[in-house]
Amino acid sequence: MRTLIERSHDLDAAYNVTQVFSDQPDAAGLELARALDVPAQALTAAKSANRAAYDRSLATAIEYCSPSLIVLAGFMRILSAQFVTKFAGRILNIHPSLLPKFPGLHTHRRALQAHEAQHGATVHFVTEQLDGGPPIIQARIAVTADDDVASLAARVQVQEHRIYPLAVRWYCEGRLRYDQGSAWLDGRELHEPVQFAGAE
Repeated sequence: MRTLIERSHDLDAAYNVTQVFSDQPDAAGLELARALDVPAQALTAAKSANRAAYDRSLATAIEYCSPSLIVLAGFMRILSAQFVTKFAGRILNIHPSLLPKFPGLHTHRRALQAHEAQHGATVHFVTEQLDGGPPIIQARIAVTADDDVASLAARVQVQEHRIYPLAVRWYCEGRLRYDQGSAWLDGRELHEPVQFAGAE
């Protein structure tokens, strides 16, 4: 989130971050966003509220901002099908693995346990399938014999900070779109994600 906001302050920025939402009132990202001059709001779920009710409240708050794109960054709630359908083609997420490998949680530990030679991160459009939306761009790093979960996570995060602002930029420049279940870049359907050339 911080990197996305900081990049939005660049002279040649293609996007502006208008609002940050969190479902956790004590999330550090809320104060960080405010310190970077971005309005930030916690939308906490009532104990009696179900996921659909929460997502309706979230959708209402988002619609008030009229964003062209919703970017998930550390938002750990699973969004309902109704929410995803409402904003279809306008939600991006980043996942710390080379999807379709290791969807869900604990990706770095699972990559090490599987003795993967490569690991990385994937930016993808959000669909109803968890971490299953069409991938846009990936960054790959080599897994070394010295890696543990912490070191692997740190090196993957460096790549996340490179590819996520790039994907957001493509979308806001009109180069990236979602159509008929696929990601399209510069008018061409992406049958495989773009491989980031600046990765290790």
